Amino acid sequence: MSSKKKHKVIALEEHYWDREIADTFPPTERHGPRILDRLFDYSELRLAEMDEAGVDMQVLSQGAPSVQRLDSETAVRISRGANDRLAAMVAAHPDRFAAFAALPTADPAAAANELERCVTQLGFKGAMVHGLTNGLFLDDKQFWPIFERAQALDVPLYLHPATPDEAVVERYYRDYVEDFPSILAASWGFTVETATQGIRMVLSGVFDKYPGLKIILGHMGEGLPFLLWRIDYTLKRQGNKIMPRTYREYFSEHFWITTSGNFSNPALLCSVMELGVDRIMFSIDYPFVDNKPGTDWIPHIPLSEEDKAKILHGNAERLLRL
Repeated sequence: MSSKKKHKVIALEEHYWDREIADTFPPTERHGPRILDRLFDYSELRLAEMDEAGVDMQVLSQGAPSVQRLDSETAVRISRGANDRLAAMVAAHPDRFAAFAALPTADPAAAANELERCVTQLGFKGAMVHGLTNGLFLDDKQFWPIFERAQALDVPLYLHPATPDEAVVERYYRDYVEDFPSILAASWGFTVETATQGIRMVLSGVFDKYPGLKIILGHMGEGLPFLLWRIDYTLKRQGNKIMPRTYREYFSEHFWITTSGNFSNPALLCSVMELGVDRIMFSIDYPFVDNKPGTDWIPHIPLSEEDKAKILHGNAERLLRL
């Protein structure tokens, strides 16, 4: 890749683990040594693998499950410390790293304040939220102060998957979890949970309240671009509440998507045709996905060099003001 490289490459959903946050995770959500070594490596191995694959910059974020399942007091304390440590990682390599904040969403007012602190004092580019907050989707109105502050700061919120709610696991997945544990995660459960959040956000009316709100979804939009026509059509023909705009209009104006862990030309072309190339940004999902499959894909993307440049770095530079 490096000898033939044509474009700057910014990878937008690239994870690490803060040790204090990770200490709150149950043993069932730990990873094998290879992944853990990379989650806990903050420079040497990470930078070497970026260089080998041709990744110029990573936007770093705490990997799932982050702080969304902690009580409010613990989440506030741990998030602040983790964000300070992440800022130090970025400061050590400012030309290679940027950051999304971890937010203590169990205390929405504190989360909004932490977002502002991270953006205005630490130079972060937005925040990432992982799944439900103690069983509640983020569209619940108690969380809207976070959206208000994100709009005021003009930074995006990245909605990242986490393990589905236990009631969903019991009803939908329990029969297959032992033999196929990834059904709860990247194989299916992550996508269903996060795509559901993407739909609920629109139905909640939050984008009417905060018309400048910006949301990022990974993994090629969690399948929503493929289903956009059908969702839009069926929501228009039924329901007691008439939305001021169509689902397609909300999604196309307020959502950006990334390629994290989904290096498929058909999926990319579907997303380009539904959303336009300006709404798509390159991501890998390191270290859960290796860098090389992502950058090896780049020469084979069936788009013009100008459109590739937008996806690989231009759109992220504009949205995040990198």
